This record gives sequence, C-alpha cells and structure tokens, in this order.
Amino acid sequence: MQHTMDRRGFLRGTAWMGAAAMLAGCQLNRFGFGAGGSMQGFAYRRLMGRKIKVAFVGVGARGTAAVHRVSMIPGVDIVAICDRDPARVDANLKWLADRKYRSVPQTYIGDEAYKDLCDFGDCDVVYCATPWALHQPVALRALNGGKIPLVEVTAALTTDECWELVEASERLQIPCMQLENCVYGEIELLELNLARLGMFGEITHVEGAYIHDLRGVIRSVGNDGESGGEWMWRYGENMAHKGNRYPTHGLVPLCQTLGINRGDRMDFLVSLENGPHNVNYEYFRKEVLDDADPRKKDGPAEMGDMNTTLIKTVNGRSIMVQHDVSSPRPYSRACLISGTKGIMRDYPLMCAFEDRCNDHKAHAWFEKDKVDDIRRRYMHPMWRDVSAVAAKVGGHGGMDFIMDLRWVWCLQNGEPLDMDVYDLAATSCLCELTEKSVRSGSKPVSIPDFTRGNWKNVLPWGIVNVDLEKMGIGVDNVSNDNAALSV
Repeated sequence: MQHTMDRRGFLRGTAWMGAAAMLAGCQLNRFGFGAGGSMQGFAYRRLMGRKIKVAFVGVGARGTAAVHRVSMIPGVDIVAICDRDPARVDANLKWLADRKYRSVPQTYIGDEAYKDLCDFGDCDVVYCATPWALHQPVALRALNGGKIPLVEVTAALTTDECWELVEASERLQIPCMQLENCVYGEIELLELNLARLGMFGEITHVEGAYIHDLRGVIRSVGNDGESGGEWMWRYGENMAHKGNRYPTHGLVPLCQTLGINRGDRMDFLVSLENGPHNVNYEYFRKEVLDDADPRKKDGPAEMGDMNTTLIKTVNGRSIMVQHDVSSPRPYSRACLISGTKGIMRDYPLMCAFEDRCNDHKAHAWFEKDKVDDIRRRYMHPMWRDVSAVAAKVGGHGGMDFIMDLRWVWCLQNGEPLDMDVYDLAATSCLCELTEKSVRSGSKPVSIPDFTRGNWKNVLPWGIVNVDLEKMGIGVDNVSNDNAALSV
C-alpha cells in the first residue's frame, strides 16, 4: 500500500484509516526516518578510552551466561544486574565477587525494576535476556532512557513492536541490536566468506531452521529450580500461537549473507504447518509433566510441530525457514546456500561447486576430504583468529563470545554494529506475520519495508574481525564458563 503524503500528514488527515489498519494488523510501510535519520551504517560515538558500562536485565540461564562472558572482556564494566528474582541477582553477584571482579554492580529487583534501570541507571548498554514478551518493552525503555539496547532473540513479537523500535532508534539516533549469536557460527561465517568470494555465483535460494527437540525440558519446574521458569513461558507461547515464534537463528545469518536490507529485501511470505501431534502426544502428557501439573488438563496446543515458511525477496530470490521444537529430531539449523555456481549445507556439512574449466558439473556432493579442505582454506578470518579463545570460554561452540567481542569492538572503535534495528525488525516481525499466514489458510502476507526504500542504497555486510591483542584478550586470560549453553 503506497501513500503520497508523509506519515505525520497521513495520521492527521486519516486517523480512522490508521486505527483500522492497526486493528487489522496490516501497517506495512511507514514513511520518514523517525525525525532523526536512517540508522543503516550508523556508528555510535567511539567509546574507546573509557570502560563501556553494561547493565544486564534478566539473569536466568541465558543472562547468567552472558554476565560470565562479558566479565572476561577488558574495557567493559558490569555496573548493574536486574531480575525479578533476588536469588538470581545474588548468584551473579557472588560469582563476580568470587572472581574478584573489578566492580560491584548495582541491583534492581522486581517485575518492573528494569524501568528504573533504563530511566535512571548509569550505563551505556542494556543487555536484555528476559523472556520473549519483555524483550521489546525493555529495549524500547532503554532507547528512551538514552541507552543502547542489546536484546536477545526474538527481539519483538509484533510488527507494531518492531516499528516502535525502528522509530525510537531513528528519532534518538541510538543503535538497537538483536543478539543473534548464530551469525557468528563457524559454518554461517564460512558460507558468508564463500559468498563474498563469489564461490556460489549468484545466490538464488537459501534455507535455515531452528529444529530442537525441547519436549524434555518443558517441565513443571524451570531449569533454575523455580516454578514459572523459561520452559513454562516457552510452553505458553506454543500453546497460544501458530506460526514461527523463533525464526531468527536460521534466518538472520541467511539475511546477512544475502544482503537483506542491503541491496535486497524480503517482500512477502507464505507459511504453513502441520498439526500439534508431538506436544499433545501421550509421551508429553504422561512422561514429561508431573502428576500435579495443571497443564495435564490443557486443551490442544495451537502451534503445529513443524512450521515451514517460504519468503520471496524483491530481487527474486527464495528463502525457506522452518521451526520445530517438539519432534524427536536431532538439533539442526539446516543452513543452506544455493547459487548458480555451487551449493553448501550444514548438518552435516556438505558442498559441491562447479568447475566449468574442467567441465565438472555439481551433480554430486564432494568427498569429505575435499569438504574439509574447503572448510580450512576458506575459513572466515574472524573465526580463524578468535575461535580458540571463544571455544575456551564456551557458549554454543564459541559463537556467543565472538558475538560479544564484536559489539564491544564496534563500540570501542566507533564502527557500526553488525546488525541494526532494521535487521531486528525484518526478522522479528515474522512472529506475527507467519501466524497471520497460517491462520488465513497460508495466504501470502506482505513484509514491511522498515528501511523505507533505503535498502537500495546500502552495501551488504562485509568480512569483519576483531583485534584480540588490541582488546587485551588471549587464551591465557579467559576461562571456561560453567554456565555456558551448548544448544
């Protein structure tokens, strides 16, 4: 839907239309850069020369692991820890004190304590690792409080929430980054490097997924020993919604490789799913849930076991992204890059590239030795330089620590963050839009252009790195994190 006047004039003159669109969930494209300007390629003021002050909101399993990792990075001070549960805050304070951390963080405790932190706390960065429903409220509050939000996935659950973050980031000229760690995985970085070297030719089709059997951890007591922990609210999301509620692990690395919002953009999607067979299966009801668990009496889940979403880009490329957290399947992000000269996929790692000089057509996967040689020869420079340190710390094979090193490096050196608010919005909005498509009988749904046309003017993400020596980090001055997550 195109408009001929700016957003402010449109809202003044046709307020009833805006309200109707809101109710219909179809606000696609807004115009004008939030009164501040585009955030694409935006570099925040250089913070080198003083410590970056970081506050953590939400210190369950994922947040605690983040506290541990960030505490090992020189040039960063953890200045505040916020959680509704005082026991979690105390556990993190004790961990830091036991390691003689250089400062004692302030504490914010309570369901809405993050508001005081974001409004009045003395910090540069708010690192949010709460349950999903709080990601966007915390990020938006942090922006309005003059702080940089680094927010775990999925960063927002509706299109309107995405627009709120985009417009606040633009208005205030403060970056807002979604913490998608899978961008920094070894194979995702390898595929990016191969793409930038032209090995795939013109990329025409990509695939990604989050396939992770979580039935065994959706239990009546959270992994932190507290009723109502992560697995309770994750279960609630699956019971109440259809579509893909967790699209980013498989999708964001593909978008970075394709140059989504940087030369291309996602245009529309079609989403479908099967029934909720496994969540409602006897195994879950009888073996996973305790006898006293009220969920034994719940009705059927809304979310199907497998959601498959197909996306068409403006430049005519196709994307498939899948989500399944309830089937007995091995973990997979199923990343695949296919182009006019070759293909690579993971789980397991396989590839095939054409060699037209020798009339070799890629009709068969390469032998393992050749795949391993390509993996070594074309390893992304950042993975080559940083993986030993990152692997020692831990966290999804090291990619969590590389992610944290990169945002610290960017802020210290006045470089744009690797993922901006438009990347956040374009991928997070799929939570709502995939559900909308599924519930409409898999009809096509348009994906908003959060960049308002500026995607045509921005170069794709390049080959980036960090300088560990300059940051003062080496294998000898980091330690293994006992809270690191592996999947």
